[in-house]
Amino acid sequence: MRLQIQAVRFTADERLLTFIQQKLNKLETFYDNITSGDVFLKLDKSESNKVHKKLVDVKLYVPGGSVFVSEKGTTFEEATDLAIDTLKMRIKKFKTKKKEVRARKPLPMVHTESEELEEVE
Repeated sequence: MRLQIQAVRFTADERLLTFIQQKLNKLETFYDNITSGDVFLKLDKSESNKVHKKLVDVKLYVPGGSVFVSEKGTTFEEATDLAIDTLKMRIKKFKTKKKEVRARKPLPMVHTESEELEEVE
């Protein structure tokens, strides 16, 4: 899967980028039609906290739509793990909905010759 990882207002360590790439690649075991994704790493700078929360936003593109998740954690690794868990659920839900839509489509009507003759008479 092709991922674009962006660290907003800071430089991310190569080790962190590799960690995120490896974790998100595992999502392909649940749904192999994921085409690409965007990951945004941010620091939550709230006034009341001296310790900054880490934010991870992930948007995965799949045929027919996209799946978006935003998670917070004390480290980027923790936030990534939370995002992966949520993405697993959302991807499974997306996949199930897609199967249900296919199952609901009516089959085309096939007329036999005897039915056509009856209609003409």
